[in-house]
Amino acid sequence: MSLEELLKEALKLKPQDRFTMVDGLLRSLDRPDAEIDAIWDEEAEKRLQAYRAGTLSGIPNGAPPQ
Repeated sequence: MSLEELLKEALKLKPQDRFTMVDGLLRSLDRPDAEIDAIWDEEAEKRLQAYRAGTLSGIPNGAPPQ
């Protein structure tokens, strides 16, 4: 089956089924990377500690960054 044929068939699906298909395809392209996750975990912890220590301030919700 060609890609064009596959797309035509997919477009015949109910909207929820199309969503499920698209979600599955996108998830297959966005695999978690443990190394990047660890770096972000470390950065988030540093920022939290700095905020609690008073050396980093938060931005009020909806306020533009300065």
